[in-house]
Amino acid sequence: MTTSYRPSLIAGEKLGLRYALTLPQSTLAGQRGEQLGRRSGSSVDFQDYRDYQPGDDLRHIDWNAYARTDQLTVKLFREEVQPHLDLILDTSGSMALTGSPKADALHQLAAIFATAAGNARCSQTVWMTGEGFQRVANDSQPPSAWGDISLGNATSFEQSHSLLPPRLRRQGIRVIISDLFWPGNPLPTLRKLTEGAASVYIVQLLAPGDLEPPQPGNVQLEDSETGETLSLYIDTTVQEQYRQTLRRLQQSWDDAAKQTGAKLVTITADNLEASLRSLEECNVIEPA
Repeated sequence: MTTSYRPSLIAGEKLGLRYALTLPQSTLAGQRGEQLGRRSGSSVDFQDYRDYQPGDDLRHIDWNAYARTDQLTVKLFREEVQPHLDLILDTSGSMALTGSPKADALHQLAAIFATAAGNARCSQTVWMTGEGFQRVANDSQPPSAWGDISLGNATSFEQSHSLLPPRLRRQGIRVIISDLFWPGNPLPTLRKLTEGAASVYIVQLLAPGDLEPPQPGNVQLEDSETGETLSLYIDTTVQEQYRQTLRRLQQSWDDAAKQTGAKLVTITADNLEASLRSLEECNVIEPA
């Protein structure tokens, strides 16, 4: 990581101390030991009996009950499950545009979520895009101790997922931070990212320049992820086409989130305080 982003991690870590990650009810049940579990060794409290089924762990058979009833029964236990956060960062080219506040905001938000997860007694793994998904070095430590978060990758989020998807924890909490400028339909990739999760939050991080097209005049556009350039004259018609394209993008993500059970929150990179209020209002984070 360039040293310029270290202050953003430190600032985000300090802000994160004010918050705790909101845990879904299924995860809270696991914390209180109210989920039924069958695995041996992890049980902490007896829950109930049921009839033996082929394949059950023989160590869980109640032989005293068998002596009394001549029926094989298995003990069921409550097990404690530590909640886990998989934090997934889009580090593709559009998140690192020169002059855009998205890069700083991405680092601050990542640190806020990681610190808030710690306040909620969650373990965590932090993933970033690249030639396949990669873990951020030292991601189990406080954000100020993390290793490099490489921004400006030419590989898109979807390409990274197809090359090497992240190894996500089942029944965990997943937070995706991205501008969501993905080509094509997001539903197939989002279905894979939400599979087996207790809850999924999609945090769309946009800069002011993403929300409005350039002013009228001749411009040279460059695709931040492919490097392709395009000379274009911006007029009111092109501006309206841009706004319509952005609305279609937003609608496609709204639809995909509803179909997969994810929660979508859109925030702006230049007003982090207002963004944190939005995350609170959507029950993504809460006061610690």
